[in-house]
Amino acid sequence: YGVTYGNSNFVAVGDNGTILTSTDNGTTWGSKTSGTTETLYGVTYDNSIFVAEGDNGTILTSSDGTTWTSRTSGTTEGLRGITYENSTFVAVGESSTILTSSDGTSWDNRTSGTTRNLWDVIYGNSNFVTVGNSGTIYTSSDNGSTWIQRTSGTSKKLNGVTYANSTFVTVGGSGTILTSSDGTSWDNRTSGTTEGLRGITYENSTFVAVGASSTIL
Repeated sequence: YGVTYGNSNFVAVGDNGTILTSTDNGTTWGSKTSGTTETLYGVTYDNSIFVAEGDNGTILTSSDGTTWTSRTSGTTEGLRGITYENSTFVAVGESSTILTSSDGTSWDNRTSGTTRNLWDVIYGNSNFVTVGNSGTIYTSSDNGSTWIQRTSGTSKKLNGVTYANSTFVTVGGSGTILTSSDGTSWDNRTSGTTEGLRGITYENSTFVAVGASSTIL
């Protein structure tokens, strides 16, 4: 479900606590012992540490991608998205769960003001932005301590969000694409598809969104 790069390793995570690593640019992969059978949905690397998260509040950390340590998250909710910026890890998940950490080891539970599931989180323009069910968008300008609900203009589930080229882009159900320069005001864009969109990224001067029925935009 998730993959990242750090410390000369690609690290991928998935079902039943699966963790795979590759040191040769993804050509060959080796399985690592995670110490959990929970499904892992997200992984990131920064501040010299890998952090993986998943079902039942599972959080694992590793300095090298090989040896993993379980951390106390303070929640049993499933965690779905994670990012790091501005000296802060932020993880989001089911039932409006938002956790923050400065080191990946100790975590604080934050109040988002919603009970809806949150699926992804990103940082840009001095704000963390998280997106979720029923068009939910929340922003935080204080490293995840407090969150403000924003008007998205849609009731569709929002699955992914990224920030690049001075623009936030979030994607979701029925071909939904929203953009924002500041994370506060959002505009609905014409995607040309009614397929559900699941992921969004930016590189090489291009946004790429992917989704159901092999949709690529």
